[in-house]
Amino acid sequence: MGWFHRRGWRDLIIGLPYLWLVIFFLIPFAIVIAMSVATKTPTAPPFSFGGAHPWVNLETYHRLVSEPLYLRAFLISLMNAAGTTLFCLLLGYPMALALTRVSRSSRNILLMLVILPFWTSFLLRVYAWMGLMGKSSWFNAGLTEAWNWLVPQSWAVAALPMMHSNFAVVLVMVYTYLPFMILPLYASLERLDPTLDEAALDLGSRPWQVFVDVTLPQSLPGIIAGGLLVFIPAAGELVIPSLVGDASTPMIGRVISDQFSQARDWPMASAVAVALLALMVGPTMLYSHYQARAEGTK
Repeated sequence: MGWFHRRGWRDLIIGLPYLWLVIFFLIPFAIVIAMSVATKTPTAPPFSFGGAHPWVNLETYHRLVSEPLYLRAFLISLMNAAGTTLFCLLLGYPMALALTRVSRSSRNILLMLVILPFWTSFLLRVYAWMGLMGKSSWFNAGLTEAWNWLVPQSWAVAALPMMHSNFAVVLVMVYTYLPFMILPLYASLERLDPTLDEAALDLGSRPWQVFVDVTLPQSLPGIIAGGLLVFIPAAGELVIPSLVGDASTPMIGRVISDQFSQARDWPMASAVAVALLALMVGPTMLYSHYQARAEGTK
């Protein structure tokens, strides 16, 4: 009975995460897939199955690959997410590497500063950036002065038009998601053996060669993990593009929101959501598969 009791508790603990995934991921995802093959109707809810229409209506997926609105929104989302991931990596890698080279007491303070923005409201931080990018702000004035100093006089401007642009979207997303890049990189770099760098230096390698040949390859798992943590939410971002982006170049999150709320076309919105999820989950599962196989061959 004792063995059975322990086995039952173990199975319960292991099964709870799977139950959570079934209830809050698989079932909602199945509902979204079902809505994506339904037919739009003027009823409530605004879709139906069967009747005068086929049970499985693939018109939404045909529109998804044929209408320029959705293809353009996907392209803009992927470009903005890729730019955000690249800038987060360029900024986050030196910061994460510096965190591993300072004393333990200083490291704890710096790590606290990295996660400090999460202690404030996400919307408040976005609104703060909206104020900074305004034409009358000190931030805009400083960038405008630097711009006018670098470019010819004919290109000089009174104020840089930063708001309602892809530049503003990428800038705010880099600020928002930078900690998601720093923390995985720090976790990966902290596990590296510093004696390998010392051995490479003793053998005549220059510091940049040590970084390229020793540090960078070993930190690749952290780079990939941080890249996924930044790229996936950035591609489906809704709030930041809605507040600081250009309505004429919407990202895919804004398109899904508009289809659900304004156009009341739930099947089309569901099809876009399914395509976005497949686009994001597919590479992640592929990476996990090859990573597990690589670790199994070691």
